[in-house]
Amino acid sequence: MTVRYGMQLPIQAQSTIFVEEWEKSAGAAELAAIARACDEAGFDYVAVCDHVAIPRARADAMSTTWYDTVATLGFLAGVTSRVRLLSHVYVAAYRHPLQTAKAFATLDALSNGRAILGVGAGHVEEEFDVLGLPFADRGKLLDAAIDDIRVALSDEWGSGDLGQRPRPVQSGGIPIWVGGSSRAAIRRAAHKGDGWLPQGLPEGGMPAAIATIQQLRRDAGRDDRPFTIGAFALPGPPEKVAASLDGLASIGVDQVQVRFPSTSCQDLCDQIARFGRAVEK
Repeated sequence: MTVRYGMQLPIQAQSTIFVEEWEKSAGAAELAAIARACDEAGFDYVAVCDHVAIPRARADAMSTTWYDTVATLGFLAGVTSRVRLLSHVYVAAYRHPLQTAKAFATLDALSNGRAILGVGAGHVEEEFDVLGLPFADRGKLLDAAIDDIRVALSDEWGSGDLGQRPRPVQSGGIPIWVGGSSRAAIRRAAHKGDGWLPQGLPEGGMPAAIATIQQLRRDAGRDDRPFTIGAFALPGPPEKVAASLDGLASIGVDQVQVRFPSTSCQDLCDQIARFGRAVEK
């Protein structure tokens, strides 16, 4: 098995689309237990997502429970030792690029090189409004943010007379994975990213999207650089999900995000352990 696998953690985000009933009364202890279970089961990453404030009109569907991304990843760094720490995804336009670079460089230093910066354009217009940002320009804002963040992460003095320490410690720097399944997101991942995190099925399906990314990278002269292709496995029992990984790897997927419906924190931890054993067979 060459494909890697990870999980977007429960509890941290509680949209009614995917929240389990037990998560609503869970907290830091359960979040730590699940992250440790992933760490012990050989998961490549654990992920948390990003919202600043949910508008009242969307609260019934999205809920207002969205733990802060960087604070949560910092907490997870302290309770794990190997698993990587992914923002899936961070709305980079919400913060100045130097703030994002500082946060993730610090996370990387404190976690001994385990940070992955997953970024996306965002989709909640009211959040952009309250932060004084033009929603219509969110793609342009993300493009500019990626460029500026990369400069700050690659050079202590990349911003001129303003220096930042601590520096990232992982070899090659902090990977920037671009989220989204639109044509613009796929193009952005190919031209600016070190990886792609699909969100929903792309137009034409995954094989076509992967072929497009590969061609765009060749056209841009970037095909000699490391690049990670992501995908989602269909939720299900651990053994069934494990059996699906080879099929995804065969179309060019490098890492797969998995999900197991669960009835409790312990049930989820048990399924994570079963998945790790099934993959090893």
